[in-house]
Amino acid sequence: MSESEDLVVPMLREMRKEMGERFDGVDQRLDKIESNPKSFRNALTADTMMSKFITRDFEERIEALEKKMDDLLKAPRA
Repeated sequence: MSESEDLVVPMLREMRKEMGERFDGVDQRLDKIESNPKSFRNALTADTMMSKFITRDFEERIEALEKKMDDLLKAPRA
């Protein structure tokens, strides 16, 4: 029985060491994931602002075209 007990303790120590190494890797990945939302939020904000600028530009151009169409339709025909 003592021989099996002598094998168990070293195996448990080895397992503890391996699990510690795995958890270190997991901790590093979690730290990286936690830092990404801030950069994602910044990118999303920039994308939203850019979309608003583009949309506003298109709206202004459409309004200008509509005004030209109205002017053409209201103009007396020769």
